[in-house]
Amino acid sequence: MNKTHLTEIKLKLMSLSVFRQLLEDGIICAFLEFLSAKTAQEQISTYSAFVSLLYSENSGSFTRHIKYICLNSENVYVKLIGKNKEVAEYISQSVENELSILQEICDITCEELISCIGWNGILPRFEDHKTDLRAHFYHRAENIGKYGYGMYAKNPMFYIDENNRILPVKNPDTIRLSAFKDYELQRNRVLENTKALLNKKPASNILLTGDAGTGKSSTVKAVANELFSEGLRLIEVRKDQLSLIPKILDELSENPLRFVLFIDDLSFLKDDDNFNALKAVLEGSVSAKSENVVIYATSNRRHIIKETFSDRQGDEIHLNDTIQELVSLSERFGMHISFSKPNKETYLNIVKHIASENSLSISEDELELKAERFALQRGGRSARIAKQFVDILLSEQH
Repeated sequence: MNKTHLTEIKLKLMSLSVFRQLLEDGIICAFLEFLSAKTAQEQISTYSAFVSLLYSENSGSFTRHIKYICLNSENVYVKLIGKNKEVAEYISQSVENELSILQEICDITCEELISCIGWNGILPRFEDHKTDLRAHFYHRAENIGKYGYGMYAKNPMFYIDENNRILPVKNPDTIRLSAFKDYELQRNRVLENTKALLNKKPASNILLTGDAGTGKSSTVKAVANELFSEGLRLIEVRKDQLSLIPKILDELSENPLRFVLFIDDLSFLKDDDNFNALKAVLEGSVSAKSENVVIYATSNRRHIIKETFSDRQGDEIHLNDTIQELVSLSERFGMHISFSKPNKETYLNIVKHIASENSLSISEDELELKAERFALQRGGRSARIAKQFVDILLSEQH
């Protein structure tokens, strides 16, 4: 490889159209800086800066990095495929040509780049390996409903920021269903309903109610993690953001993936505007307004609305109408799942399961005795209390 070849590679990169977003990537920008370097000093500096970025962002593999950004690219081709729309021949041909360019760059070895610098000193190396970029890209495109594109391809959980943008959670909860003990019936109902969504069958919005610490929120997150590879993503919506749900549904409606809008610890005052916002979304619907979205909400209150004494006494003329309004929101969820506080046997089973998962060294009798004492000190038994108890024992052993 010589400098003329480097210039040709730069021109090919600059010609990208479908994959043009790749030119905004930091490592690609650093690579272009190297390709543009004129003097040996500039080449040494820009090459080393490029490799430094590879080390920090992708453990030192240029091939792996190009494959990653290419497969997760949010470009016009994958968007059309995701919407099940016809792709124009000229776009398809551009994809073919640009994949050839990116494949050529993937195949460049560390030694080939160093040979162009013309310096006898020691320069940093990066990993070389082969990949069939074209085959990987078309496999992802053909299975777009499982992989998605853009930020949804890379992340399992999302939130709504203060500017009403959907953004990935940087450190999502990684809990899996295997971490649970008991409550199998409740978890299986959530799991089966979510699988129905993924299989494009009728799926219900779910209200999960019960005592604090019984695993309602953890169940939803564990199901999201379990089904990530099947095309499920979770977006958490705060109570004060419920009015944004119609906009979110519009944004997600043509996305090939399936989504759970997750509302944690749901409760309202009677005249809360957010009450009417959520009720409007659920009104007369077994599932959310978009066929690829369901709403899962958790609440410690069976009827969600905090009733006042005057509500129950009926200082309004139509007492029955008032009470019906208070419970109407919960009735609009297609499925109710209750998580009751565990009894002693269930609580101890959960403790022993978590202890076993963490290889805790303690006799069963001592474990049960300490676990029950801990629950009494904390004012009751729950899955959360069981986890806190085992965490304390683990910290004491280390």
